[in-house]
Amino acid sequence: MAKQQSFWKGSRERLSALRNVPAVLKIVWDSGPAVVVFGLAARLLSSLLPVALLWITKLIIDGIVHAASTHQPVPRQFWWLVAAEFSLAVLTALLIRAIDYSDSLLADRYTRHASIRVMNQAAGLDLLAYEDPVFYDRLERARVQATDRLGMIQAMGRLVQQAITTLTLSVSIMVFSPWLMLLLIAGVVPAFLGESHFAFLGYAKNFRQTPLKRQLDYLRVLGGSKEASKELKLFGLRDFLRERFTSLCDAIYKENIALSRRKLIAGAFLSVIGTMGYYSAYVFVIWRTVNGSLSIGTLTFLAGAILQASSNIQQFFSTLAGIADEALFLTDLVAFFGMQPTIRSKPNALPAPRPMVRGFEFRNVSFHYPGSARLILNRLNFELRPGQRVALIGENGQGKTTLVKLITRLYDPTEGQILLDGIDLREYDLEDLHREMGVIFQDFMRYEMTARDNIAVGRVEEIDNLELLKTAARKSMADGIVGKLPERYEQMLGRRFDRGVDLSGGEWQKVALARAYLRDAQLLILDEPTAALDARSELEVFRRFSELAAGKTALFISHRFSTVRMVDRIVVLNNGKIVEEGNHAQLSSLGGLYAEMFEMQASSYR
Repeated sequence: MAKQQSFWKGSRERLSALRNVPAVLKIVWDSGPAVVVFGLAARLLSSLLPVALLWITKLIIDGIVHAASTHQPVPRQFWWLVAAEFSLAVLTALLIRAIDYSDSLLADRYTRHASIRVMNQAAGLDLLAYEDPVFYDRLERARVQATDRLGMIQAMGRLVQQAITTLTLSVSIMVFSPWLMLLLIAGVVPAFLGESHFAFLGYAKNFRQTPLKRQLDYLRVLGGSKEASKELKLFGLRDFLRERFTSLCDAIYKENIALSRRKLIAGAFLSVIGTMGYYSAYVFVIWRTVNGSLSIGTLTFLAGAILQASSNIQQFFSTLAGIADEALFLTDLVAFFGMQPTIRSKPNALPAPRPMVRGFEFRNVSFHYPGSARLILNRLNFELRPGQRVALIGENGQGKTTLVKLITRLYDPTEGQILLDGIDLREYDLEDLHREMGVIFQDFMRYEMTARDNIAVGRVEEIDNLELLKTAARKSMADGIVGKLPERYEQMLGRRFDRGVDLSGGEWQKVALARAYLRDAQLLILDEPTAALDARSELEVFRRFSELAAGKTALFISHRFSTVRMVDRIVVLNNGKIVEEGNHAQLSSLGGLYAEMFEMQASSYR
C-alpha cells in the first residue's frame, strides 16, 4: 500500500514538474531562435519520411509480385518509384546530419546562455544568501542543471519528431485494423509507467545526495590544493581524508546500486510485455496474409509500420517520461531564476550625492543574521563625516566588518536607519552608490588573471587605460612588484593557468589595494587588508593610504594599534555597541578597553 501511494505521489510530482518546461523552452528560444526553427523544421520533415518510405516500398513489392505472377515486364513508372525511394533515403540521411548539426549548435548556444544567466543571477542575489548552506545546495544544483539538461532539450525535439512519426504510422495501421494499435499500446504503457516511476526515484536520490556530493567535491579539492598541502603532510591527514572520502563514496554507491538493481529487474519484466505486444500484432498480420486477405506488399508495409510504430511508441513514452523526470531536476534551476534580491534599487532611485555633504549616520542600527537571535550590532549610533579618517577597533566578532557591509549596503539593517546626507541609504541607486565606494576586505579576491586585470577589476571600464592602472599601482606600492614580473602588466598571476606566477600574501594585498585607489571614490574602506604584511610594511601602507585619502572619507579596520594613531577618530566596538570614541591620546588616557588592548599589544614588542 505504501509503495502504491509512493508511486501515485511520484506521478503527481512528475506531472506538476512539467510546469518547469515552458520556462526552460523560453531559455532555449532566447539562446538561438534561428537554430531552434531550423532544428524543428528538419525534425518535422524527417518525421514524415518513414511512412512515405514504407508506402513506396509496398508499391514496389506489389509491382514486382504482379509482374512475376503475370509474367509481364514492370511498367515504366515502376522505376520512378525506385528513384523516389532512393531520393527519400538520401534525404533521410541528409536530415539526420542536419539535425545533429542543429543539436550541436543549440547545445553550445544553450550552455553559454544558461551559464551566463546563472552567473548574472548569482551575482545579483543578496550577500546574506551566501550565508545559508541550503542556498549553496540550490546554487550547486542550478549550476549543474544549467548545463546538464542538454539531453532534455534534445529530447523535446525528438518528442515532436516521434509524435508525428507515431501518428502517421498509427493512422496507417488503423486503416487496416484498429486492434493492431491496441495490442501495441497495451504492451508499451506498462513499460512507460515503470520507467517514469524509477526516474522519479532517481531524482529523489540525487536530491538527497547533493550535500554528500558537495562534501566529496570539497574533500577532492582539499586533497589536491596547494593551500592545504602543508598541513596534510605535517599533520598526516592523507589517510584521514581518504577514509572520509571513501566512506562518503561507498554510501552513495550503495544507494545507487540498490536503485539500479530494482530498475534492472522491473525493466526486464516490462520489456518482455512490450515485446509480446509487438509480436502479437505481427503474428496477426502474417495470419491475414496467409489467408489471402493482405498482399505481400501490404504485409511488408504493415510489418515495417508495426515495428517502427512499436519502437516509436516506446520511444515516445520513454522520451515523454524522461522530459517529465528531467523537469523535476529543473525545479531548482527555475526556482533559482525566480529568486529576487531584497537589497536592490527602488524605482526612480536617487543618484549618489556628489560631493557628499553631511556624510553617513547610523541611527539605532541593529543587525542579526537570519535564523539567529544574536545581535551583531545593537542599537548602534555612529557618524562618519566627509573628509574624516576613522578607525574601527575591537576584538573579533564585535561587528566591525558587519558595519562596513551595512555602510556599503551589502546588508540592510534589521532595525534602525543608515542615512547618507540625511536620506535613507535605501533611497539611492545601488550601483551608483557603489561607484563612490572603494573597498578592500581582508578576504579580498586573488583573481587568477593578468596583473592588469587584477587591478582593473576595481574600475573595469578603465581596463585599457594602462597609465591609470600604473598610477593606482604606484599608490598601493604594487608597481615595484609588477615591474619585476616577466610580462609586467600582462603577466598571468596564480598557478592555475599556464605561465602563471604566484605572489606572496603581502604582494597580493598590494595588488588588491591598487583596486581601491583606481576607483577614485569619495569613500575609501580598508577592512584589515594588510593582515599578511609585516608591521613595517603595514605602517608604510597605512601612511600612504592616509596621505592619498586626504580630502576623502576614509574608514579602516586594523588590529595593529600603531597604524590607527594617525586617524582623526578611533571608534571602539564591543558587543555590537560603541563603548569608546576619540583619538589615540584621549582613549589612552581613559584607561578603558582601548588602553587595555593597546597596552597588551605594546607589551609584546618590549
